[in-house]
Amino acid sequence: MICQDGFGFQPDERGHAKKPQELRVVIGDDVEIGANTTIDRGSWRNTEIKSGCKLDNLIQIGHNVILGKGCLIAAQTGVAGSTTVGDFVMIGGQVGIAQHLTVGNRVKIAAKSGVINDLKENLTYGGYPAVEIKDFHRQTLMLRKMTPAK
Repeated sequence: MICQDGFGFQPDERGHAKKPQELRVVIGDDVEIGANTTIDRGSWRNTEIKSGCKLDNLIQIGHNVILGKGCLIAAQTGVAGSTTVGDFVMIGGQVGIAQHLTVGNRVKIAAKSGVINDLKENLTYGGYPAVEIKDFHRQTLMLRKMTPAK
């Protein structure tokens, strides 16, 4: 589904009011969008999927998101509203990226990672919260050492 309202609400005297989302989704050339992928239209800027992006099945792209050129995104990934993803970013399956973040150019994000902070360009990240991959591997090894062998 492309160009639906995103999940945007504002507090009001009755609880929550729908935030107007009346802008567009702009899709570049040579973009592939898999089955059951949703891309929400923008509220304060257009949602953009730039040229050469390849989106697998079952992906959620929130309102106001900008995906740079040549991004590859695997299934069951969600990019929350108003996040900017740089050029040639590779995102593994089941990754969650929080709202209002910036992911630098040529970043790689390991599957099942949770991104809650901006990511610097040209690095690989993994885990929750997502950290540089060498730190994620160290954390994983430390946890293994703490767990008794069976």
